[in-house]
Amino acid sequence: METIVPLLDIIRRLRGKNGCAWDRKQTPLSMWKCAAEELYELEEAIVNDDTENICEELGDVLFQILFVLEIFTENNRFEFSHVINGITEKMIRRHPHVYDTAVVETDEELHRQWDKIKAIEKENTRVLESALDSVPKGMPGLLRALNVSKSAVKVGFDWENIHQVLDKVKEEIQEFETALETESRDEAMMEFGDILFSLVNVARFAGFHPETALSSATAKFEGRFRLMEECLRQEKIDLKHLSPKEKEAHWQRAKLGYDT
Repeated sequence: METIVPLLDIIRRLRGKNGCAWDRKQTPLSMWKCAAEELYELEEAIVNDDTENICEELGDVLFQILFVLEIFTENNRFEFSHVINGITEKMIRRHPHVYDTAVVETDEELHRQWDKIKAIEKENTRVLESALDSVPKGMPGLLRALNVSKSAVKVGFDWENIHQVLDKVKEEIQEFETALETESRDEAMMEFGDILFSLVNVARFAGFHPETALSSATAKFEGRFRLMEECLRQEKIDLKHLSPKEKEAHWQRAKLGYDT
């Protein structure tokens, strides 16, 4: 296992007396914003199954995390060992079927055991007034919607099957169409949000992550669009000057070329 000491040494030098002015003035909050950007770049590399970029982006994420750690260490808030010991104890505690004598036979039992252990941990740290209190408010929209939904499900609030959720999506689309015609922009926005929230639950029932699905769909659109642009450049055609029918024809050609 490679050591992270050289990377920590770089961070300490950057933040040292003769280091970099930008690095010295960073705070945990400012570095978290950098880390969030790097996480999205890592997600893109993973979605694209780009091995070289995955390796690079993992390094970038690791650097941001260690940078935040070093700031807290400098301020004597905690040491690296506290982080390592804390997560080590937590992972062992949450896997009694591996490190102890607990037995789980199904994925459902595994998730139930995990949630039970987490609930006990929360009882020992702070009192939750709502099943939703454990969901951070700063999460990206789709991710937070999924976690809010999962938290409600854990206390028994859920649809019976995916078909009921799909019916809810259709209902929300109808309400959105009505809002576009008769209501204010704020009402239309709220109804659109209801559609997105319902679709997040469709993804949950179908067994995939909505963020991953959206990233994959966006990457597919981007690939097709870039291919269409390249074809138009080669034919010296300006997209802006095409009729809707011509645009659709070029788009269909790009879809065929990209998907083969």
